[in-house]
Amino acid sequence: MRALKIGEVARAAGVAVDTVRYYERRGLLPVAARRESGYREFTQATVERIHFAKGLQSLGFTLDEVATLLKSVDAGTANCETEKHRFEVVLERVDAKLTTLKDVRRRLVKTLARCEAGECVLLERRKRRAS
Repeated sequence: MRALKIGEVARAAGVAVDTVRYYERRGLLPVAARRESGYREFTQATVERIHFAKGLQSLGFTLDEVATLLKSVDAGTANCETEKHRFEVVLERVDAKLTTLKDVRRRLVKTLARCEAGECVLLERRKRRAS
């Protein structure tokens, strides 16, 4: 298996080189082996791990949550039964955000309707406060 340089890992994973370094510092990636020159040597497994981490982030996991889940994976203790609660926590957070966004959307629709009716309440309040 050919060793990959950090730039190759970044390109293959679709991230910036700084992201690879950051993930390594945060413990999401194992510390890479180093050549005598000091350059890091990575494997294809690093690319796959970054894809996995980015996939979890795209589901709403924080980096801390990703790191914790990866530790369970590395320990060989992760399975659907043991990790289900982590996904439920993220789902609850997403649902809470959706509720907030729906409220914001409802208020925006009302505001736009008022604007279309010539009653721009928000701007009128702002003008009165500025006076």
